[in-house]
Amino acid sequence: MASVDLARARGRVVSLALVRAVPVAAWLAGMVTLSAILRFALARRMTAPWIMVDELIYSELARGVASGAGFALRGESVGVGFGAVYPLLISPAYLLDSLTDAYGAVKAINALLISLAAVPAYLLARRLVSAPLALVVAALSLAVPSLFYAGTIMTENAFYPVFLTAVLVLVRVLERPTPLRVVLLLAMAGVAFLTRAQAVALLPAMLTAPLLLAAWRGRWRALADYRWLYGGLAAAGVVVLAAAALRAGSPASLLGAYRATGTYDYRAVEVARWLLYHLGELDLYVGVAPFAALLLLVLGARALPHAAQALVAAAVAVSIWLVLEVATFATIPWVQRVEERNVFYLAPLFFAALAFCVEHGVPRPRVLAALVGSVAVALPAFVPYPRLIGVSAISDTLALLPLWRLAELWRFPLERIWVAVVVGGAVLVALLLLLPRRALIVLPLLVLALYGLAVQPIDARMGAMSEGALFQGLRAQHRDWIDRAAGADADVAVLWTARTDALTVFENELFNRSAGRVYYLDAAVPGGLPQRHVGIDRRDGVLRGDDGEPLSSPYLLTDDSLPFEGRVVARDELKGMRLVRNRGPARVSGVTEGVYDDLWSKPSFTYRGFRCEGGTLRARLGSDPATFSRPQRVVAFVNGRAAARTRVPADVEETILRVPLRARDDGVCLVRFRVLDTAVPGPEDRRRLGVRVLGLERLTRAG
Repeated sequence: MASVDLARARGRVVSLALVRAVPVAAWLAGMVTLSAILRFALARRMTAPWIMVDELIYSELARGVASGAGFALRGESVGVGFGAVYPLLISPAYLLDSLTDAYGAVKAINALLISLAAVPAYLLARRLVSAPLALVVAALSLAVPSLFYAGTIMTENAFYPVFLTAVLVLVRVLERPTPLRVVLLLAMAGVAFLTRAQAVALLPAMLTAPLLLAAWRGRWRALADYRWLYGGLAAAGVVVLAAAALRAGSPASLLGAYRATGTYDYRAVEVARWLLYHLGELDLYVGVAPFAALLLLVLGARALPHAAQALVAAAVAVSIWLVLEVATFATIPWVQRVEERNVFYLAPLFFAALAFCVEHGVPRPRVLAALVGSVAVALPAFVPYPRLIGVSAISDTLALLPLWRLAELWRFPLERIWVAVVVGGAVLVALLLLLPRRALIVLPLLVLALYGLAVQPIDARMGAMSEGALFQGLRAQHRDWIDRAAGADADVAVLWTARTDALTVFENELFNRSAGRVYYLDAAVPGGLPQRHVGIDRRDGVLRGDDGEPLSSPYLLTDDSLPFEGRVVARDELKGMRLVRNRGPARVSGVTEGVYDDLWSKPSFTYRGFRCEGGTLRARLGSDPATFSRPQRVVAFVNGRAAARTRVPADVEETILRVPLRARDDGVCLVRFRVLDTAVPGPEDRRRLGVRVLGLERLTRAG
């Protein structure tokens, strides 16, 4: 037995020697490369952008940068209100001719960007542990579920490595606050803010971390060492606030597109509740044991080496302020969910704490350690899983997706998910507290295994959302069907009539360069992006803006709910979208009033034809046997006189009514339809309905 143990010991020594023989830079380069390849392979499974309107925003901004137009949305300049760093980084992809190819190139850039987080994660961990365990921390940082965002056009891909780099510089400043390091920290904080506005949480963290160090070291006078940090923050704050005041007159303008969040009336009780939810979910996200490990390091912070104290102080300060910021944001009525994708950047800090416990053992005494471990086990129990597990979790709270799948497979009630979470967390924390130090390496491996099990549920849910978005928005054979018909350099106006899903606008914009300004008739396109209102001029059918100017683009992309004049040059038949080549201003040949969006009419409805020279109106009418048991009588009046009539049987797919048209002096043909047999469907639909208007087509005399 002794010889076997000796052989095993020699084997471990040889393996460790082989690991150390390879330069750390080579290990990191290999890890980043492998991660980028794997993440790109998974990202390719997403067929279209689906986190709207965020993905559309960053795609448009990057297109503007690549074209030389700067930061613009739908042709309108927006400055850097949405963040400048990420669009700049992905803009080279939009130099490609096809936006379909550009979409694939963006995912390749994303996979590399987000994988680069391994480098600052490793360097942070090296403040606490040896190189091999720091590489384990880097590996864990690349295994977190949020790297699935590589398949989306989202700022998370850039913010992950940028944020960790900023924290690394903060740790270096805490170790030795030289003027050069302070300047570098302020610069990195600025880059982080220009990537995501939530990086504003770094500012209070910079102020708080030195206070933690002074408390742990019992040397409050040592705060004088950080005079360059506090002075630099004060000077930077004055400059930034003065610039904001000169430009927009309000500090809230610093938040750019998110400035509305600075005016909401937040309530302390609600913030505290969502703070508890976010802490519990973050605890679950990192695998409970790393969360407990950081709490244990805080408990024993006084006994840690100075370098370790600096990292723990930065980790605690940054975590508290970032989670508090995100939890506060979550209380806004239109949010009300755990925003895991805004806090997952903290995970490597918890992994580094776990690595410290693996290398140096768990801080004692055991009673306090057990108490701290109990807190880590209990926190996830407060997360309201039944409320949060749903469609919104697919984009925002990825750690819940494996639990969702678990509940489906085992038919486990969502109300009892917390039991499984607490039991699993208790096992992990028990291993952390009870295993001998040389066996604690099993914990990072278990966390890696849990992340591996999470891949399939997350990949399946995200892939389904991506396919669903494409299905709802674009069904043409080619996603760039508009560019193919009109040319990528064409000027195509997009008109939304609210008769189709808003994704028919977004997806076509994302994959077609020619899709330009967006217009709407009645309701604006959801998302709050630049768009213009137009109305139909009742004199001639021309679409005009609020300033009276006609919509004059050579091409118009719209649905088939309105009879536009011009030649249809391409169609997405399955979505009812068409590309019309205009002859002059965009113009409809006629409008219908008194018909609901579901094609049911009111008891009377009207057709108004413009530039009419007579001819015939061909009306396709239908009914429904579930509502009408007898044929419905319909009479058409032209110039006040009955001109045609028909009966619409309920059991016939459609009935054709032909109405002779007579033009008035102003060139308008007016037809009023009256339905003599109407009904109210029931208590759930109290409308009084006429017939279903399946289509109205004006035929010329020749036709």
